[in-house]
Order: sequence, then structure tokens, then C-alpha cells
Amino acid sequence: MSDCRFPTTGWTPMTPVPYRVTARTVENRDTATLTLAPVRDALPSPQPGEFMMMYAFGMGEVAISVSGIDDPDGGLLAHTVRSVGGVSRALHDARPGAVLGMRGPFGTGWALDAAAGRDLVVVGGGVGLAPLRSLILAAVADPGRFGRLTVIAGARTRGDFLFRDELSAWQNSGGADVHLTVDVPVQGWPGEVGFVTEPLRRLALAPDRTTAFLCGPEPMMRSCAELLLRKGMASSDIRVSLERNMQCGIGWCGHCQLGPLLLCLDGPVVGYDVASELLRVKEL
Repeated sequence: MSDCRFPTTGWTPMTPVPYRVTARTVENRDTATLTLAPVRDALPSPQPGEFMMMYAFGMGEVAISVSGIDDPDGGLLAHTVRSVGGVSRALHDARPGAVLGMRGPFGTGWALDAAAGRDLVVVGGGVGLAPLRSLILAAVADPGRFGRLTVIAGARTRGDFLFRDELSAWQNSGGADVHLTVDVPVQGWPGEVGFVTEPLRRLALAPDRTTAFLCGPEPMMRSCAELLLRKGMASSDIRVSLERNMQCGIGWCGHCQLGPLLLCLDGPVVGYDVASELLRVKEL
């Protein structure tokens, strides 16, 4: 397999490329954002929504969406990792100076370029906000290219939100209309209580010039997408990021199959016109 996007000397898509952790930011009790720089040659710069296979030496690798493209020319990347197993725990715990293996980028992105001139609605549930961060950063950095940007983020508690300082900065700068909602309120919580569908339900939008981007648990994405359809949006203008067990990233192993799709190649981002029927089948 060859691809002009990738290094050619002694490299295959299954070969991890060494990257060094340059910074680590704790987001909440089980999630941290790592900034990584190439030790030698950089992999191609990913697009928002694409993912990398991240390798903890001696442990294994997992697929992690890119949460920031801080320096495309220099290869500097950000990945937000939730500790849920042995490999992800090793990645989450990596400190500045540690070397990890990287493969990619793989999969489909959010296709933000196709939404130029349109209003953007971004909905993230829990750690689902991480794959959306690079999209939001790109939109905020180029406000004249898009219409209104609305960000709706949900978390179990106030302390579970990712990128809390950035959420406040986007709201305070006027770069985005930000709505935060929690499942479990605490005294002094100034935001909303309930599911992300509640602020989305109240949102006034122009369905013929709006593109929506959804990431989170599948029931959340399905509920949000169906609500947007009832508001008059076309299913092809609603993009969702799907998660399955990705092990190779290049369509060899088949572990990420969802119906007719191999999500490492055909996803993770797909239009709801593609995803809607697949998400209705429980065994998939």
C-alpha cells in the first residue's frame, strides 16, 4: 500500500512513528490532553475529525481522535485521552518527555470546508467534545468564513467538562454561542440541567443553511439528529462521528465493521443519511 501523504523511506501504514509528549493538561478525573511533537519526521497533518492510532510501547495501541492541530507545519498535535483500559491508561498517564508511537491520520474528517458560508451547530456529549475541538478552533479562528457558530456541550457533572477554559473563552469572545448542560447539578451551577437535546430543541436555526456536527454516545447523537430533522434539516447536513473497535486503521482486520462500512476507512465521520438506518440496528 502506498500513499503520497505518508513518509516513504522504510515506512508502512502499520509502522508507528515516534512522537514525544511536550505538554500534558488534566481535563478532569480520568481525561488528559497530550500535546505531541515528532521526534524525527512528522506524519501528515490530519484534518479535524480524523483519528490516529496511538501506541504505548509495551502495552499496545488504540484509536484516538485528533483534538487539536496546533502546528500543522511542525507536526504538533493534541490528543485527548480518557483512561478506560490498560492502553488508554498508559497513554493518559504519559508525562512530558515520554515517547509514544503514532500511525495515521486515518478515516474521514468533518469536511468543514464544505460548510463554508453556513451556520454551524456543534453538539458534544462527554468526551465526545474532544473530536469536535479542532473543528471549533478552526471555525473560531476564521469567523468570516462561516455564519453563526453554536456549541452545545453536555457532561455528567460540572467537573466532567473538557476544555473548560476554552468553552468560557469562546463564549466571552463572542466566537461562539455556548450552551452547557449537566446531568447532576451542584449548588452554584449557573448553566442548564438535562440532556443536550434541551438547548438544541430551543435553538432557532435556518435549516437550509445550517450544518450540524454531533459526537457522543450513540443514543445522544440519534436523538439530536432526529430533532434536527424535525426542524427541517436535511440528513446529509447532519454529520456524526461513529465509534467501533478500530485495530488496524487501514481496513485490513475488519474489527470496525458497521453494516456495510469499515469505519476506519468509511468513517468515523459520516452523514446521518448514511448512519440513521445503521444506528437503528442494535446488534450492529
